Amino acid sequence: MLHPIISLFCKWHKKALEDDSYLCIVESDVIIQPDTLQSLYDEALKRSNCALMAAVTVDEEGNVNYPYVYAKKYSGSVTEMKKHLSFCCTILSHRLLRTFDFKQLDPAKSWHDVTISHKSLKLGFSNYLCMHIKVFHKPHSSRPWKLLKYTHPFRYYFLKILHKRDKI
Repeated sequence: MLHPIISLFCKWHKKALEDDSYLCIVESDVIIQPDTLQSLYDEALKRSNCALMAAVTVDEEGNVNYPYVYAKKYSGSVTEMKKHLSFCCTILSHRLLRTFDFKQLDPAKSWHDVTISHKSLKLGFSNYLCMHIKVFHKPHSSRPWKLLKYTHPFRYYFLKILHKRDKI
């Protein structure tokens, strides 16, 4: 039997393939605008090799925040990423969905965005981050214990190891 998260991914994967559509993932701690998904889709369609197209995450003041703090240095509106993308607000192209079977995901892991990002690159696709498409991200609001990383890092890593949390 598949892990519940992987099972859900497989269900979405199958539905997107049946509908000849892209798959969109928006995490629960992200707020998008009415045109966000259409804008991501339009950007993905412009790139025949696109696997993943992600919106940059920002805080209340519009400043780029976790998990894309490293991307503050990018000046272009759409940047090809050699690193992984987070699934905060990301669409997965139909081409990627036809190529990669989510049943291959490791059930021992808690998060699959890194795995899918890396796999897409190995398959010859490209992943992109849209710096002009911004989504409000309240980091870790769905997992408050992760806030310890910033206030009490020793305690955070101790609990993470002890409880075997967030395997990437």
